[in-house]
Amino acid sequence: MKAKEGVVERLNNILTIELTAINQYFIHAEMANNWGFPGVGKLFRANSMAEMEDAQHLIRHILYLEGLPNLQRLNQVQVGESIKEDLELNLEAEKGAVEAVAEAITHCASVGDYTTRSILEGMIREEEEHIDTLETQLEIINTIGIDLYLNQQIHSDD
Repeated sequence: MKAKEGVVERLNNILTIELTAINQYFIHAEMANNWGFPGVGKLFRANSMAEMEDAQHLIRHILYLEGLPNLQRLNQVQVGESIKEDLELNLEAEKGAVEAVAEAITHCASVGDYTTRSILEGMIREEEEHIDTLETQLEIINTIGIDLYLNQQIHSDD
């Protein structure tokens, strides 16, 4: 099926964001584990895998629309120097993803691509769940303090 004007470009922009998020969450997970905080490492790794699934769905849909997925473009991966900073950087990235997906949803509606719009609506829900989780972690830090928060992250539920 041939894509409507501007749809593949927007999907590729979102794909770039997702590919960047995969790498950002992955390095944050490895850093958290290396620092001895597998609890938050597990959260970051799960988010990395979720972003990978999103990227796979985008790639498949771009191909379905007879477009070419751009896997060569990445934004700069943001790496913090602490768990709190990594949480903040991931929150910022997720908010950027929501903005891009929301704009693409609006565009898809305007050109009559309701299938892509529906796919993106599912994706935006997941990104908003990530935002909620990250905001909750930061609220916990603000409530109980970073030391107690990190103490809780020493143990993983595995």
